[in-house]
Amino acid sequence: MWLAPEEVLVANALWVTERANPFFVLQRRRGHGKGGGLTGLLVGTLDVVLDSSARVAPFRILHQTQDSQVYWTVACGSSRKEITKHWEWLENNLLQTLSIFDNEEDITTFVKGKINGIIAEENKNLQPQGEEDPGKFKEAELKMRKQFGMPEGEKLVNYYSCSYWKGRVPRQGWLYLTVNHLCFYSFLLGKEATSRGRPPSQSWRRHPTWESASGEPGGG
Repeated sequence: MWLAPEEVLVANALWVTERANPFFVLQRRRGHGKGGGLTGLLVGTLDVVLDSSARVAPFRILHQTQDSQVYWTVACGSSRKEITKHWEWLENNLLQTLSIFDNEEDITTFVKGKINGIIAEENKNLQPQGEEDPGKFKEAELKMRKQFGMPEGEKLVNYYSCSYWKGRVPRQGWLYLTVNHLCFYSFLLGKEATSRGRPPSQSWRRHPTWESASGEPGGG
């Protein structure tokens, strides 16, 4: 499952790296699977004594940049199949985008925003249909009105975590769909970006410049 990014100062202690690319590392907990030896036995015992989460999620993915000593957890898995699915998603949807950035801080900020967006979208999808949290929806509507100066009569229909492609660099933010407008807002590294217009038709969901948190075009 995806995890809200958290710092990991010692990335290799008690873990074995199985895959790596310039931005991510896939690791397996020592002692999980065959051939763990004495070290694996000791790590397994330690996990039991400390009731470590690694007992149920012995695989994880970390975000890294070349010159940084800090790693960030972005996903974990109870099986190789589960963690491989997350790894392939990252390679297919983020590697090309991340290679565009020149600044490593921008890379990490984008990755953290993307992962948090995926988690927010997943949590939203878990909410039973018709039972949207009224507090969160009202908060989103108030933000939309403040950011775009919308009148009280302009009702919010829905909102999504997404990326907006303008030029070569995507911006992570929120897409607001109102009765009459389609609005995008992003605030990244002190820079604010907004876009407002009228959705031309139902085909706006497939517009090539919009990308939802799940990596599928359309913000939904």
